Amino acid sequence: MNELHVVFGTGALGQHTARELARLGKTVRMVNRSGKLAEAPAGVEVVAGDAYDAEKNIELTKGAAAIYQCAQPHYYEWTEKFPPLQRAILEAGAKNGAKFIVGDNLYMYGDPQGKPLREDAPIRPHTRKGKTRAVMAQEVLYAHKTGKIRAAIGRASDFFGPGYDVFADLVIRPALAGKAVNVLGRTDQPHTMTYVPDFGKLLATLGTREEALGQVWFAPSAPAVTQAELVRLLEAEVGRPLKTMAAGALMTRILGLFNKEMAEMTEMMYEWDAPFVMDSSKAEKAFGLQATPLDVALRETVDWVKAGM
Repeated sequence: MNELHVVFGTGALGQHTARELARLGKTVRMVNRSGKLAEAPAGVEVVAGDAYDAEKNIELTKGAAAIYQCAQPHYYEWTEKFPPLQRAILEAGAKNGAKFIVGDNLYMYGDPQGKPLREDAPIRPHTRKGKTRAVMAQEVLYAHKTGKIRAAIGRASDFFGPGYDVFADLVIRPALAGKAVNVLGRTDQPHTMTYVPDFGKLLATLGTREEALGQVWFAPSAPAVTQAELVRLLEAEVGRPLKTMAAGALMTRILGLFNKEMAEMTEMMYEWDAPFVMDSSKAEKAFGLQATPLDVALRETVDWVKAGM
């Protein structure tokens, strides 16, 4: 019988992780609150569950070979709700003897001062969300070290791609509508962008390769580009010049008065005002994974947005 792999969270990362697992021939179950998903990957089961309920999580993951933590609360609820959410999912993995694979980001490293980030960079968070992520990652690695669970962590830089509406709403949809695209901070600083299907492929790899356990891995990502360069690539894709509208810290504070998600961006502006570059060579060398070229990734993202219009 095929191995059961359970993915918590049905957003873009969860969907692409599930799609890759299905491609690998695994039996895949996804968990969200409603038990429904409009764009569920073919052959994947979607069930209802409250990820904060450890007992229900144990029930839904019985017999699973691996569990993937791709769920998260609202951006503005991270400090209070994210740690207990992840703990409840981790408890299910520990109870059922399943591997525990976490989809993470780079916030816990803090400001890299222009230096390329690697998996073993110092953990120096200086934001609320960075400190939250650092504690959560420490709990996972400690649980692995002490034998409570077998775990691995996959991390990515700011991502984009099919299924991810934040980038689409800020950049792709305005571009297609002939409006100014929205960028953050300075447009002349190199920034690594992770294509979310590549991130999903990494998580699926971590859950199916024993040698990945006990470590942190960065998702294969295309070479860093400036936001100005990214817009030029998008111009080539949509076939016309594009204007940009850049929001700095002051603007995010003002917009944050009306939008709680935007308010949370203010403390993260350091990522966009200086070089923010991620070195993903570790996973590329270990697993033979390659990042999707940026122009191809943008084309596929534009095609996804167009298909939904």
